This record gives sequence, C-alpha cells and structure tokens, in this order.
Amino acid sequence: MGLTRRRLTPEARQTLILDQASEIILADGLAAATMERLARDCGVSKGLVYSYFPSRNGVLAALLRREQAELRDRGMASALRADSFAELIRQTTRLYLQQTRDRGALIDALLADPSTARLVEADNRAERERTIRFFVRAARREFGLPLPAAIAAVDALMNLTGGAGRQVAEGALDVETATEMCVALIEGGLRELAARISPPRSTAARTP
Repeated sequence: MGLTRRRLTPEARQTLILDQASEIILADGLAAATMERLARDCGVSKGLVYSYFPSRNGVLAALLRREQAELRDRGMASALRADSFAELIRQTTRLYLQQTRDRGALIDALLADPSTARLVEADNRAERERTIRFFVRAARREFGLPLPAAIAAVDALMNLTGGAGRQVAEGALDVETATEMCVALIEGGLRELAARISPPRSTAARTP
C-alpha cells in the first residue's frame, strides 16, 4: 500500500517556497533563484509557485521581509527582558550580530538586488524610524538627553552596530567581542554626550 501524500496548507507551502529560495541563493547565488528552479526544487508546478507569489521579485521581497521580521520579533522579546540600558543594548546588539553572522550572506544578496530593495524600501525606512524612536526614548530615560541630541546620537550609533556587523560577517570579530565593544561605545558615548550638553541636575535648585 502506497504512502498518502499529505496536502500542505497555504502557509506551509509558502514557507516551503521561501525556504527553498533561501537554500538556492546561499548555494548558487541570487541569479539561480528563478521561478522555474523554485518549482523544480519544491517538486511543484511553476504555476503553483506563481499562485503564491506574482513574480520572482515578489519571492525575494517576501524572503527579505521574513528575515527582517524574525530579527525584529526576537529583538523586541529581548528588549522586554532587559533590566537595564546596558542589557538592552547587549541583548539587541547580540541578536543583530548573530543574524549577521548566520544570515548576513542571504540578506546582503537580497539587498544587493535593486528591484528587491525597492520593494522593501518603504518598509525598511519605517522600521528604522520605529527603532530610532524606541532607542531615543530609552536613551532619554537613562541619560536625560534633549530630544534633538538623542535622535542624532541614536541615528549615528546605529551605523556603529552596522559596522560591527560587517566585521563579524568578515570574521574579523566574534559576536561576543563585537557585542561588548558596541555596549561600551554606545553606553559610554551617550553618557559622555549627556555630561557635555546637559546642565547639572542641581542648577535649577541653586538658582534664586
């Protein structure tokens, strides 16, 4: 008696297609991820792949959004567990660097494709703005920074973690070393900035 082939749910089928696209890109490069190759490797018709994704760019954009959503969700869970500003930076930075180490080649390949990057440009811009707002609030609570200074500092420091991610991806730094470097530079930099531009807390009390 033969085995009954289990019918996949739409969600499972979509996940299968995206997982296969990821494997193809990592093994053979972005150009190899065609609709024909996806259908063949998934063991389905090309028409079925098109029923889930209207185009190859749609597949690539969905894959990139999935990678970014996973990082965002894990980062938020870590942020909620943090009991100090330093631990908030440590937890979220470590997650970012781990994903850069493990999935950076895939994400870089997807972002290098102009058509895919355009499809997620608005999403990425909105996500960056949300991230900046979150860390601006945390930095102001911790260091008492004025709002304009906090926004500028957080925006600049996000580039620092991006640079650390490149070092990790290239093998120049391990995740833990890069994480602690970022914690020291971010926390120390914000504290020094606050000391330079914020008036002493007791000034108002001494003023006649």
